[in-house]
Amino acid sequence: MNTATGRLVRAEVRLMTRDPLVLTFVFAFPIVTMLIIGGAFGTSPDPAFDNVNPAHWYVASYLTVVIAATGLVMLPVHLASYRERGVLRRFAAAGFPRWSFAVAQLIVGLMTTAVACGLLLLVAAPVYGIPAMHDGWRVIVALVLGAVGFVSLGVLLGSLLPSARSAQAVGLLLFFPSFLLGAGGPPPNVMGSAVRHMAGPLPLTMLTNAVREPWLGLGNTTGSLLIVAGLAVVAAALAVRRTAL
Repeated sequence: MNTATGRLVRAEVRLMTRDPLVLTFVFAFPIVTMLIIGGAFGTSPDPAFDNVNPAHWYVASYLTVVIAATGLVMLPVHLASYRERGVLRRFAAAGFPRWSFAVAQLIVGLMTTAVACGLLLLVAAPVYGIPAMHDGWRVIVALVLGAVGFVSLGVLLGSLLPSARSAQAVGLLLFFPSFLLGAGGPPPNVMGSAVRHMAGPLPLTMLTNAVREPWLGLGNTTGSLLIVAGLAVVAAALAVRRTAL
C-alpha cells in the first residue's frame, strides 16, 4: 500500500509490535487466563456449562476477550497518547487526511486481533483441543462484526479521552467487569440472578453469546448477533466521524 493510509498502517504495525501493553493485554493475558481457568474446571462435560467440556467453553469464549482487550485497553491508550503528544496535529500538518488515520487504526486493530486470536487457538489446540464448530458461518460473522465494533469503540474512546493515563483508567474500568461477567468469568448458570441481569446487556456478553453458542451447538443467538452488528455499524460511524473532524 503506497497511499497515506498504507503508510500509516505500516508505521503503526511497527509501533504496536514494540508496545508492552499490546504484548501483555492482547497477546499474553487472554492466553494465560484461558489456560488457568480452563484447567480449573477440567474437561468433563458439566451441567454448569450446558453439558459441554468446560475447557472448550472457555476456548470458544476467550477469542472475544482478545477482541475486548484490543478495543477497550490497547487502542484507547495508544490513540490518547498520540493526542497528548500532539502527534495527530503533526500528521495533519504533514498532509495526511484525518480520515486516513481512523481507517489505519481500524485496520491495525483488526490485524492485531486476528493475530492474537490465531495465537490463542494455536496454544489451546495441544492443551485442551479446539472444539468442533457447529455453525461456522455464524461464528465467523460474529467475530468479524465484534472485532469491527470493539476496535471502532477503541478508536472513539482514544479520540475523546484527554490523556494516556485517563484512557488506561477508563479502558481497564470497562474491560475487567466486562471480562469477568461477559466472557472470562464463571458461566451464567452458576451466577446469581442479579449478576446475570447485570451481565446480560453488556456488549461483550452479547458478542460472547454470538460466538460461543453456535460454535458449541448451543443455539443460533440471532438476537445477540444482530445487536453486535448494530454495535459495529454505530461504533464505526462514530469513530470515523470523530477522527475526521
